[in-house]
Amino acid sequence: MLFSQEKNRNFSVDVDYFSGNIFKHSNDLSHLVTGHPSGMIISLSRKTFGNKEWEQAYNYPDYGAYFLYQDFKNNYLGNVVALGGHYDFYFWKRQLQTKIALGVGMVSNPFDKVTNNKNGAFGSKFNVNINFGLEYKKQNVIGNFGFQTGFLFTHFSNGRIKTPNSGINTFNISAGMNYNFDKISEFKKDTTSTKISYREPLKYSFMFRTGVNESSVINSGQHPFYHISVYADKRFNRKSALQFGAELFLTTSFKDFIYYQSQAYPAKNINPNTDYKKVGVFIGHELFINKISLEVQVGYYVYQPYKFDFPIYDRIGIKYYFTKNIFTGASVKTHAFFAEAIEFGVGVRL
Repeated sequence: MLFSQEKNRNFSVDVDYFSGNIFKHSNDLSHLVTGHPSGMIISLSRKTFGNKEWEQAYNYPDYGAYFLYQDFKNNYLGNVVALGGHYDFYFWKRQLQTKIALGVGMVSNPFDKVTNNKNGAFGSKFNVNINFGLEYKKQNVIGNFGFQTGFLFTHFSNGRIKTPNSGINTFNISAGMNYNFDKISEFKKDTTSTKISYREPLKYSFMFRTGVNESSVINSGQHPFYHISVYADKRFNRKSALQFGAELFLTTSFKDFIYYQSQAYPAKNINPNTDYKKVGVFIGHELFINKISLEVQVGYYVYQPYKFDFPIYDRIGIKYYFTKNIFTGASVKTHAFFAEAIEFGVGVRL
């Protein structure tokens, strides 16, 4: 006699075609907006059914990997391929889906001062890719096949690791099909456990971020930066905490940039010894998922002796908690649509 147990792989695949427009966030991009970019995104997802607490808290999301191809319909920009990871969250009786995806893209035509000096968007071959999607989704319409349609935002930028780096943002309409490898399992709901309170008193965090970047002057060289943050946060519930704090920015490429400006534009009467350091205060929100959390921060420079950048900055990032107190993270710091740095950091929350 043989005994077998049916295994549910709980995997699905989505294939979407999308087409749209480049958002011209700078007049310098006018010559790069010549057509309607189009592409395809393929997502391989693992479905969740409530086996872990966070799965129930977030209405049984999907997570997995994606592959993206996009043709910018422009000779200077060329095309890009990207790989990364994603989360899909469901709303409205699981018929509305939001996608958050983060990965690395490789562009075909990066800036080259001889062969492609019109490409002010991509100063390097490898770039960070961030995608946000909102779709109406129906599963198992015909057998295991379904369909989805909606909107997709794509962003590519190298975080000014190398200049130029205006980046490219596109807004797209998408449509596609989905396929579930097995029939959908039932969602588990834990009705026996008592409600857990996630409210916490004020917690205090210290975070050190670093990396390299280049000033806005092409071929000025890559230099390290050191961003030091001290902040407090208040967790109100299972998902959310509000942050407020201050940080010191030691961006050494900015020091060389001030000297360059003083020499290249003597009519501006710039003191080459002007302090390059900046101090900011910020507020933020942290979204706790499992050991991973997402954070968004908006700050204002209260100390900025050389006023080159817009005084308001923002940051979007991801954290991973090794323990309740120790974490690491990666983030992109920008001024509106202009990236300044890709930051990698470690921190402690007490």
